[in-house]
Amino acid sequence: MEEKNLDKTITAQDVADLAGVSRTTVSFVLNVEKRESISEGTRQKVIDAIDQLGYVPNITAQALASRSAKAIGLVMTRSPRYIASDTFLPQIIGGLLDVVKKTNLSLLVEWVEAGEQITVYRKLIQAKHIDGMILLTPREDDRGLKELASLEVPAVLMGTLTETNLSSVDLDNRAAAKMAVGHLLEQNHRRIACITNAGISFSSAQERLLGYKDALEEAGIVYDQKLVRYADFDPQSGFACMQDLLEEDPDFTAVFVASDNVAMGALSAIRAKGLQAPADLSVVGFDDIPWAKFASPPLTTVHLPAQKLAKAACLLLLDLIKSDTVQIRHQRIESELIVRDSTAQLV
Repeated sequence: MEEKNLDKTITAQDVADLAGVSRTTVSFVLNVEKRESISEGTRQKVIDAIDQLGYVPNITAQALASRSAKAIGLVMTRSPRYIASDTFLPQIIGGLLDVVKKTNLSLLVEWVEAGEQITVYRKLIQAKHIDGMILLTPREDDRGLKELASLEVPAVLMGTLTETNLSSVDLDNRAAAKMAVGHLLEQNHRRIACITNAGISFSSAQERLLGYKDALEEAGIVYDQKLVRYADFDPQSGFACMQDLLEEDPDFTAVFVASDNVAMGALSAIRAKGLQAPADLSVVGFDDIPWAKFASPPLTTVHLPAQKLAKAACLLLLDLIKSDTVQIRHQRIESELIVRDSTAQLV
């Protein structure tokens, strides 16, 4: 392969000349919306020429010509404090980039505090920084989502909300939580506590709590509000919730913690009390974060395929961007229970 000339600015015409095609054809290959009109052989010639010459498209010029921002946005509805401790964020961004890097789009990452959603969404859309957005961990109290839907901007929720006209990709959190609690019931536990992953304004917390209630109801066990605590995403809140449960009602034999991150704090609180899991208290988590299998003891948990969810959300968003009509679509990804050493049969 020839050495790339670093002193010369490579143009689309240079790519066209090397590939033996027109400049318009090069433009079509680089344009996601027009790729289907180019044969695979021609497309590969153009890609090989781009690689050989080291051509970098002028994204700004492309955006002006197509009236497109050539970017999608990942909007996180949490503060930087929680984002910093989110063990799934690298997997989510990795999943999005796996899809985005195969297009000529870029990924813009934005975060928004509660109460600021309308302003942030409007700014992103009106300034035309993005062609569509993926919203991570949506909240039921997000008043900006209704306005977002009315603007007919392509948007996909990574999560589930009951009252919104936006497409979504999510785990079936309710069924997965029911499966996790069902595992404890199969081990003869009847006094089962619950620590949520977040405040009840987050849809995932609502769904996982409902799954906990479903499992109890199916087993003929009366739901007891005194056995429920609401965490706040991080291990510190898990420690405080478990500590409070142990002080108020030490008779439960198992606990469903709706987040592995929160469960790490809960396990620490159990040890601080002089107890052991699962000898004194069985623990089931949710998420299967990378170090769940290295916890003490290794954590039984629901596997959340974060990268798969992100890829599915990104592909759905790209379909919506290319579509001439607004189509509301919902996709659910299946989960599985990973059984390790933090639960035991109650005798």
